[in-house]
Amino acid sequence: MEFWSETAKALSPYTPGEQPSIQGLVKLNTNESPLPPSPRALAAMREAANDSLRLYPTPESDALRETLARYHGLRAENVFVGNGSDEVLAHAFIALLKHEKPLLFPDVTYSFYPVWAQLYDIATETIPLDADMRVRIEDYRRNRVGAIVLANPNAPTGVALSRAAIAQMLSDHADIPVVVDEAYVDFGGESAVPLIASHPNLLVVRTFSKSRALAGLRVGYSLGQPSLIEALSRVKNSFNSYPLGCLAVAGAVASVEDEAYFQQSLATIVTERENATARLQELDFDILPSRANFIFARHKSAQGAELARALRERAVLVRHFNAPRIEDFLRITIGTAEQTEKLVAALREILA
Repeated sequence: MEFWSETAKALSPYTPGEQPSIQGLVKLNTNESPLPPSPRALAAMREAANDSLRLYPTPESDALRETLARYHGLRAENVFVGNGSDEVLAHAFIALLKHEKPLLFPDVTYSFYPVWAQLYDIATETIPLDADMRVRIEDYRRNRVGAIVLANPNAPTGVALSRAAIAQMLSDHADIPVVVDEAYVDFGGESAVPLIASHPNLLVVRTFSKSRALAGLRVGYSLGQPSLIEALSRVKNSFNSYPLGCLAVAGAVASVEDEAYFQQSLATIVTERENATARLQELDFDILPSRANFIFARHKSAQGAELARALRERAVLVRHFNAPRIEDFLRITIGTAEQTEKLVAALREILA
């Protein structure tokens, strides 16, 4: 630590999901897709792997921005892309969410939010979820609010707000920026994207890592009115001019263009989510209503940490958060039907 800056010494970094090498592992801890990416995306990346890789990509990833604009019924000037949604969010924290008044977000939410706030010295206040682990928009009606960031559906709970509720929050706070993190919205949530035209304070952040099965590619993007996108671009060009490589752009474009495969994959995962929910309820788990590719489950008598440890001993990996209010919950990624069977079998053995 002798040569560390004071900033580095003070940081409490985000802890990513474990990526271990365990024989026969059932990996249900990082919300990766159980299905492969679009075959068209894989073919596009293979085709792009040629001698043109000696050249830099376009700084603004124009082909991907234009493709996403068409897909969402917007213009390219409404789209910003980056190296995963985490990078896009990090840019948004410094470009849009750092103000004299505090940034608000839920007390139980994506645990990277307080890390970025600490890194960028952003004043924050956390707003408790209600007893059912839901966001109540009326709790955000406060006098001193600089900005708001919400994951919708929320993580790690999976609980979603309606588009109407988001619209009300935007109207309640028309004079401040509101960032809606839609990493999981494709699995059954209502996207706020249709609200962009009428709400200049709204930035929506999306990712290719979950519903498009491209976590290894690191592609994220945001949608909003041009002034918000320009702010993100100013930060990006003060940090990394070329965040996305040619292979990432080619794969992401092809994935967006393969709508049939995308919808089929979503339907498969949602069906398995309902199956996994029912199977775990039979084992005395209480499960929050999820609109994500994971479920948030708490057993009626067993402790969360002990269940996570016992599952790991049986080569089944789930995510446990040792944090207030959620220490007895397990966040369980939706896997294949076979993985669900292995999870249930392991839990039966543990609970017996």
